[in-house]
Amino acid sequence: MFRFFLSLLACLAGTAAEAAVHVDDMRLWAAPERTRIVLDTDRPASHRLFTLSNPERVVIDVRAASLDLERLPAGEGVVRRIRSAPRPNGDLRVVLDLERAARPKSFLLAPNAQYGHRLVIDLETATLAVPMQPTATPARGRDIVVAIDAGHGGEDPGALGKLGTREKDVVLAISRELARQIDAQPGFGAYLTREGDYFLSLRERMEKARAARADLFVSVHADAVPNRAPRGSSVYVLSERGASDEAARWLAARENASDLVGGVSLSDKDDVLASVLLDLSQMASVSASMAVGEKVIGALGRVGQVHRANVQHAGFLVLKSPDI
Repeated sequence: MFRFFLSLLACLAGTAAEAAVHVDDMRLWAAPERTRIVLDTDRPASHRLFTLSNPERVVIDVRAASLDLERLPAGEGVVRRIRSAPRPNGDLRVVLDLERAARPKSFLLAPNAQYGHRLVIDLETATLAVPMQPTATPARGRDIVVAIDAGHGGEDPGALGKLGTREKDVVLAISRELARQIDAQPGFGAYLTREGDYFLSLRERMEKARAARADLFVSVHADAVPNRAPRGSSVYVLSERGASDEAARWLAARENASDLVGGVSLSDKDDVLASVLLDLSQMASVSASMAVGEKVIGALGRVGQVHRANVQHAGFLVLKSPDI
């Protein structure tokens, strides 16, 4: 009986060891509104997160976990320093020493083509305010604002080239050069939604463009496919289905959508009138987008190959702002 008990303990100990989480890597990116820390793990990680003050710290306890990195990422953004140590109960404690208070949130990400399991901690330091002003038409005397959105960023590299080229780096370089050329044109001003190597959600990109009172939104991507035959540029504008879906979303939240149709408030309109106003705004936006898109695809065809000679339609989320 005693021998059986020892065998059972040994079996349980082996099972516990097999279930331990190993942190393979740790990465950090700083954006204007947040700092993101990513822990790459070999399996889903159970964790607990809490904050401490005087000084400001965020503590992450990863259950039954180990970390074997020669060097932790250097501080960046709101994070002054990262520390880690094993706890007596077998957990791994990661401490983020902060420059100032921040609102932390954490979530798990499943494996994708580039990464395995990830534990993500976002430290929010600012809230993006959307101006309550008309944005559909440039105000008299101000420059036309072109929002340039470099796709991907941070832990999202986008497409990967054969030799390791990352889409996020290529499109940021293109976007910076495009912004430089736009700023050189009298009457125009460029606004970059992403100025460095950090992650922005798709809706954040839309909101940043609207906060900048952008008149035109250009999202830059550099896609890749296994087949080497396709090549050249393509231009997309919002599809009719994508426009309808987004109009329905804004209609449901029209209390907060007072600046979507040239400054006309939707909060005091009935469903039918609010829907008509949104549809008109969205239709005008898509029509203007088509006109610009046709000029862009024509110009691209004069400097290089185009993959599709006509403007394409798709429901890309970043194109769905009803007033840009």
